[in-house]
Amino acid sequence: MAPNSSPKKEVFRIALLGNPNSGKTAIFNLLTKLRHKVSNYPGVTVEQKTGLIRLKNGRMAEVIDLPGTYSLTPESLDEKIVAEEVTKWIHNINKPDVIISVVDASNLSRNLYLTTQLTDLGIPVVMALNMMDRVKSGTIDHHLLKEKLGIQSVIPMSAKQKWGVDQLLEQLIDVSESSAIDQSFMIPLNIPSQVSEVLEPVTDLFREHMRYSPRLAVAQALRIITRKSALELYSNVGTDFEGIDPTIFEKLLSVRENFIQKLGILNYSHRILEATLRYALIDQIINDVQADRTKVLNEVTRSERLDRILTHKWLGPVIFISIMYLIFQSVFTFAAGPMDWIDALIHRLGETILKTMESGMLRDLIVDGVIGGVGAILVFLPQILILVFFLTILEDSGYMARVAFMLDKMMTKVGLHGRSALPLISGYACAIPGIMASRTIDSWKERLITILILPLMSCSARLPVYTLLIGAFIPATTIGGFISLQGLVLVFMYILGTGVAFILGWIFSKFIPVQGKSSFVMEMPPYRFPIMGSVFHQVFTRGKLFIKNAGQIILAISIVLWFIASFPKSPDSINGNRVEHSYAGKLGKLVEPIIEPLGFDWKIGIGLITSFAAREVMVSTLATLYSVENEDDSVVHLSEALVNDTDPDTGKPRYNILIALSLMIFYVFAAQCMATFAIVKVETNSWKWPIFMICYMSILAYGSSFLVYQGGRWLGY
Repeated sequence: MAPNSSPKKEVFRIALLGNPNSGKTAIFNLLTKLRHKVSNYPGVTVEQKTGLIRLKNGRMAEVIDLPGTYSLTPESLDEKIVAEEVTKWIHNINKPDVIISVVDASNLSRNLYLTTQLTDLGIPVVMALNMMDRVKSGTIDHHLLKEKLGIQSVIPMSAKQKWGVDQLLEQLIDVSESSAIDQSFMIPLNIPSQVSEVLEPVTDLFREHMRYSPRLAVAQALRIITRKSALELYSNVGTDFEGIDPTIFEKLLSVRENFIQKLGILNYSHRILEATLRYALIDQIINDVQADRTKVLNEVTRSERLDRILTHKWLGPVIFISIMYLIFQSVFTFAAGPMDWIDALIHRLGETILKTMESGMLRDLIVDGVIGGVGAILVFLPQILILVFFLTILEDSGYMARVAFMLDKMMTKVGLHGRSALPLISGYACAIPGIMASRTIDSWKERLITILILPLMSCSARLPVYTLLIGAFIPATTIGGFISLQGLVLVFMYILGTGVAFILGWIFSKFIPVQGKSSFVMEMPPYRFPIMGSVFHQVFTRGKLFIKNAGQIILAISIVLWFIASFPKSPDSINGNRVEHSYAGKLGKLVEPIIEPLGFDWKIGIGLITSFAAREVMVSTLATLYSVENEDDSVVHLSEALVNDTDPDTGKPRYNILIALSLMIFYVFAAQCMATFAIVKVETNSWKWPIFMICYMSILAYGSSFLVYQGGRWLGY
């Protein structure tokens, strides 16, 4: 294409592209001072992100962070996002002024594939040769690499150690001030003459009808021949570019089929043609620019030595299960002290307000509604933070990618995919980012099954419900002198949800039709010591989100619930029955006959209704109800209130271990999270699947809870 000689735009556009796990988002964060998630496994960035910076020459620049991709030929949804954007650039829509190609210096062979494709676009390319801290000094001649690729510059850097960023910014300034960029030089792909002759009708269509440069025409011809998905991009890639003329599209489709047939006669596979040609070029370049390449290839790395143990056929799964058990056990054990401290602080705050404010509706609202409802949830903040901390450590260390590898065979048997492991495990923190991370799965069937079962992974929103009931009704004893019974019950809830998710995945796979074939290919990132700044930022972000949720959704629900639990004040509202005769009590009584077979009463019924907004609202709901019901001028301890609550008719405890287990198992499977179903609608582009999820999860929750409670009663509990 013609050199870039257009007038300078007001905002300088910078596009960041690179392989998954190449450090692309880390560089984006360094450039923009933003704090997007950075982890040591592929698929962290699944949507486009932008940030504004001001260059030293005073010019504003927009930095665009696109999802990681191995090539411009789309295989999965996140790769399609990149391919669609690049197709727009080719047609001068939202075209960036420069591309930063982020390359992992420790794996040049794999990373340069995308870079060679980017150089065909006629857009200036600056290579950020990242992770140079992992490469021996002097082993890569970055000056020669620049010459061989014909790009603007190669900047050695380390996003982890934060060096090389200034040099990258200086190069961006140079590009922004240049009036013309020459992108003409590059070692050409060595296409055999007989293949080139057969390819010519395809390239002619791109040159003559779409005005592509000869170099771009060849590149795009190879791409659409390798995968039909690359050709389909031209039919419709969005509102800005509605595709090409249908007649030209049909011609491309026709000449593609003819080319594939002729290529077969020549004993070439069309699916690997582009890869074969590009890797031949890449091998030639690397042999020139990288010293001791043979030695590097033959060297057994530390990661490979660790993998002999951590991904062992039998030992690997045992280690993984042990790690997950220790994490969930520590969530219960390590958080005990901080939870007691927060509980005491909230209790002291409530007591202070009771002593300093005059009695009345405002004091009742603050103590019973706000402190009683929101405070009951904030107590569980330490557990959320501990869980997120350990899961982030596993992600950033590179261990999660190994988990996907180990679970691939087992997941394939139940209709899933090795890449499903990462979204499913992230679902332990929150289902929503897990559902979005499923975009890395190229098969629609396997992606859909992953989405459908992902809400069964016990997210952090269920943790307050589990912990409240376990702390109140499960004895604080040990098994064998070192295994906590309370921790064991918590682990069981996680195992139960995960196990049933896999069973349902197998069932769903029998009924959901196949739409294309998929294979599990995943590059193993090296083990790395996590960037603790990033880890603590993720913990802080999750904690902030939890507090924000408590300060908005839970606060609003608590205030509304306080009102409907406090009114009307009728003569019947005596002897501790204030709430029972209120609007809330009447609502609870309305659903009580439906949930009574599960062991639940009207109070739990109110909690089930309110927790459709968010599962943890169950805890704040019960706290508000008991606070309003309390006749004394004191702050209620929810766990004590649950244990001491008695049935006024029989005088027996209203709740026991059996009811607690029934309620916990209900929440393992319950469809109590509207935000999750909203994101499922977005990801599947249909209301059919979220409605199906609500139905099957509600039936599963009710049936499981019914079996537990009625089975327990039958056994005499």
